[in-house]
Amino acid sequence: MVTIGDVASTARVSRSTASYALSGKRSVSTEVRSRVEAAVRELGYTPNAGARALATSQTHVIGLLAQFLADEFAPAMLQYMLGVSNTARELGYDILLATEEDGRNALRRMTDSRMVDGIVLLNVAEHDDRLPILRSAAQPGALVGLPADCSGVDVFDLDFEEAGRLMVEHLRTLGHRELILVSQPEHVVDRGGAYVWRLQNAAIAAARRSGVHLHAAFAPSRQPEVGRDLNALLDAHPGATGLLINNEAAAAALPSVLHERSVSAPADLSVIGRYSDEFARTFSLPYSSIESAPDRLGRMAVRELVRRIEGEVGHDDSHVVRFVTPELVDRGSTASPPEV
Repeated sequence: MVTIGDVASTARVSRSTASYALSGKRSVSTEVRSRVEAAVRELGYTPNAGARALATSQTHVIGLLAQFLADEFAPAMLQYMLGVSNTARELGYDILLATEEDGRNALRRMTDSRMVDGIVLLNVAEHDDRLPILRSAAQPGALVGLPADCSGVDVFDLDFEEAGRLMVEHLRTLGHRELILVSQPEHVVDRGGAYVWRLQNAAIAAARRSGVHLHAAFAPSRQPEVGRDLNALLDAHPGATGLLINNEAAAAALPSVLHERSVSAPADLSVIGRYSDEFARTFSLPYSSIESAPDRLGRMAVRELVRRIEGEVGHDDSHVVRFVTPELVDRGSTASPPEV
């Protein structure tokens, strides 16, 4: 088996210099790094994770707890997972993924056995029962999603309140006075999905302040139910000239719904969604949207977590709560309302 000593000998550097060149823990010259990387390729060297863990008390593994819940749109969740895993790989960490229903048990198993150096939580509920376990663990934790209590963990999320206000204000400025907001299923809120009501409540308040009539509704997260609900909402509110979508399944179903109704955006109906640019490309969505930034949130969470793992931020240093400012991506689906 090729060792780091073999790499060092081939590269004509010390063992510690070869290790620093590969780990990035200390600065080495570009010329030395190139020699070490060439030796790695020549010898086919792969770090021994077990030996490294014994030597450093680190596994270079990050635990990722996520679930594909039946009441949420799986492709949207996958984007958050990819943001975490891709960034971890760039920083030299592997991912240990747990998707089991009992997140508390999975988290306790990961942390008690020291299988991971840190934890990232997705599907964060307002009162998440995994958080007491994570706060008491030796390993640091980072969340993508805002709980009611952010103490003891680093938290990253989209500013959903500002997203709701931005959606309403954009259409109000164009002259719209009656809008429909379609959110995720109501039991997502019942389960603790605070991001749903954070956007919805802010949109309702913004509409009330500006004299806009907003019809707020929940919709399923799968076809054909979501398509039927979209049709029912448009039938129930024929005077609405704008549609706000905070439900990825509804956004994916909307092109076929509007086609069947011979409705076009923005000539007949202005549309703004809340999803990522990658999601829009995947489902060929032509609608303007608030960028949900799953990749960016994943990067932010992992980078801060690695800073704590590697001692750049002390264990007792203050934790951060950071929001991504929503940005409206204009795809030409909004305009002034049609004249009656």
